Amino acid sequence: MKNRKSLLIIDMQKGSFTPKTPRFDTDGVVQRINELGSIFREQNFPVIYIQHDGTGTGEFEKNSPEWENLDELLVEPTDLRIDKYANDIFYKSQLQSELIELNISELFITGCATDFCVESTVQSALTKDYHITVVANGHTTGDRPHLKAEKVIEHYNWVWQNMIPTKGKIEVKNFEEIKNDNTTRTKVNTGFGA
Repeated sequence: MKNRKSLLIIDMQKGSFTPKTPRFDTDGVVQRINELGSIFREQNFPVIYIQHDGTGTGEFEKNSPEWENLDELLVEPTDLRIDKYANDIFYKSQLQSELIELNISELFITGCATDFCVESTVQSALTKDYHITVVANGHTTGDRPHLKAEKVIEHYNWVWQNMIPTKGKIEVKNFEEIKNDNTTRTKVNTGFGA
């Protein structure tokens, strides 16, 4: 099968969402990720949770409370979980081999943090010729010394919209637009964006 899609959910872990590290619109982002997850599962496309594994660093130790996904996220037994070890989720992880095995050519990217792991992943996926859709209101970050979180998100959405793709393509779409595309396409045919 060609043109298979996958939803990537990056680092939506308890250790990234603490009183010391507040994130922009956490509840809204979680809600949109949950709804996208349901859409992907209904269409038999994989939902992949990426979790930072900091084993040996004292932070995000595997199976520790901070390593766990947020309780509000709807994680199903059929969802894949992949550990990551750097900002770029492809670096020394099983992600690329899983995507190849599943014949995935299109990635929908969500998660935390916009300006670190989400950004690194977008850049890395571009060099691997994926068709990328960044969910514009499906990723989040915190305030930075010189920029509020909302502006960081707005800035990166603009950057991604204006990037030059390789063989794939890159788009930035709001959750609502993706949801509406899915509803329309499902009425026309049986595949989500097939």
